[in-house]
Amino acid sequence: MAALRKPGKLALPSVESTIGKFLTQSGTFRDGDLLVNKDGLRIVSQNEEGEAPPIKPLDNQLSLDDLDAIKVIGKGSSGIVQLVRHKWTGQFFALKCFYVNGAISIVLEYMDGGSLSDFLKAVKTIPEFYLAAISSHDLYNKCSNFILQVLRGLMYLHHEKRIIHRDLKPSNILINHRGEVKISDFGVSAIISSSSAQRDTFTGTFNYMAPERISGQKHGYMSDIWSLGLVMLECATGNFPYPARESFYELLEAVVDQPPPSAPADQFSEEFCSFISACIQKDVRDRSSAQILLGHPFLSMYDDLNVDLASYFTTAGSPLATFE
Repeated sequence: MAALRKPGKLALPSVESTIGKFLTQSGTFRDGDLLVNKDGLRIVSQNEEGEAPPIKPLDNQLSLDDLDAIKVIGKGSSGIVQLVRHKWTGQFFALKCFYVNGAISIVLEYMDGGSLSDFLKAVKTIPEFYLAAISSHDLYNKCSNFILQVLRGLMYLHHEKRIIHRDLKPSNILINHRGEVKISDFGVSAIISSSSAQRDTFTGTFNYMAPERISGQKHGYMSDIWSLGLVMLECATGNFPYPARESFYELLEAVVDQPPPSAPADQFSEEFCSFISACIQKDVRDRSSAQILLGHPFLSMYDDLNVDLASYFTTAGSPLATFE
C-alpha cells in the first residue's frame, strides 16, 4: 500500500501593491471614488471605505435582465436614455447607456415630468410666484419652492462636493409629479480641490456660459450662478435672455462685451428683478453665492400664497408619462 502523502499548505499568491490599488479581492475595479464590477457601477465617498452606505444600494440587486425597456426618452452624442420598468417591483427607472470603448449602463431615478425645457415648450412661461412660492399641498416635499430646490442642489455641489456643474440649462433640470426639481447631467462637471480653487477648461453649452468662461478665464462656482440667473429669467419671460444673433460668435461677443440682461421692471416684482440681478453680474465678485441667494427676499415673498407646485407640473402641460 502506497504511503499517504502529508498534505501541503495551500497558499495564494500575494496581490501586487500596484494592482491592489485598483482591483479588490472581490474583483471590483476601483479608481478614486468609482467602483465597477460585474454588477454595475457605483460612486462612493472617500470616507465610505469599510462602512455601510448611507442609503440602501441597488447596485448588487439590480441586473439589466430585470429591466423591461419601455421607450427611448433621450438621446445624446455618446448614447441614449431609456425608460425602463423593473420586472419584479414595477418601479420605473431611467437607463442611461454610454457607448465609449464598450457599453456602460447607469440606472437613474426616473423624473416623470421630463426636463424644464420640455415644460417650457408646453407652458411658454412660468409665473414668478410658482418659482418662489412654497407648496402648501405637497405632502412629499415640505419646501417645494422651485428656485429653492435648485439652489439647494447647487449648495450641495459647491460646498459639500466641491463640484462646478458647468452646464446648467433648462434641459438639465428635471421635474416630477411630486413637485420635485433636480439637477441632472454631470458629464462636463469639474471637481476642484478647495472652495477657492478655479478651473480654466472650456466645456458646456455656450448659450448659458458666464462671461469669464467664454473669455477663457479661470472660473469657479459663480459660473453656475450666472447660468441659474439666465435659466430663471428664461422661465419668467419665455425667451432666452439674449436676442437672437446671426452667428455663434455674435452671441459670445454679446455676453462678454454688452451689459447683462435683466428682468423688465414693469413686468416683474422688485424682488424678482433683484434676484436675477444678483445672479447675472459680469463681474464675478458682484454675483451672490448659492448660500447668500438662499436668504434672498424673493424666496420668501410668496410664503402666504396657496400654491400647489406638484399639481402645476402635472396639469399645466408637462409631458408626464402614464402607463396602463
